[in-house]
Amino acid sequence: MIHANITTSLDGFVAGPNWAPGRGLGDGGERLHYWVFGGPWTYEKPSFEGERHPVDVEVLGEFHGAGAGIVGRGMFDAAGRWGGENPFHSPVFVLTNRITDDLPTAFTYVSDAGEALERARETAGDRDIAIGGGADVIRQYLRMGVVDRLSVHIAPVVLGGGTALFDGTFQADLDLVDCRHSPLATHLTYDIRG
Repeated sequence: MIHANITTSLDGFVAGPNWAPGRGLGDGGERLHYWVFGGPWTYEKPSFEGERHPVDVEVLGEFHGAGAGIVGRGMFDAAGRWGGENPFHSPVFVLTNRITDDLPTAFTYVSDAGEALERARETAGDRDIAIGGGADVIRQYLRMGVVDRLSVHIAPVVLGGGTALFDGTFQADLDLVDCRHSPLATHLTYDIRG
């Protein structure tokens, strides 16, 4: 199964206004991921000491069952390349059109979405493939028609602008298969019918 996951604001943005390389998630965008860290954090002073809600812990734990993951270069760079350490417990392919030679060995750069998916399938075997952000990566795989399940984690914040998850290039009917919530996010999971 190919499972795409992403966090949005209530108004549908995955990053705030003025996002750019080196600017994390744009203006106010770090609030999207309070549910991941158990409360306020910033890229400048990341804090992993917050008290995570049990629902958020459960949802995060489900990400670790994938056999391979695909993320975009923007997410990879915004996260500081996770300090060169892979936090996902499975191989991660970084989809990018900027292949450089400074990649930490825990990750693999791939320049084509189809090739990244093929390599992830080979690596994952019979386990799931997790597609992460950013929005462009999610949209590419949705348009390709290969995503079986979509999880959208809605943070209780309105950003008023920024990078939208959907851009009008994808339509589908969805079946809700799971809905859980904590004070910091509503976790919705859908199977995609087409």
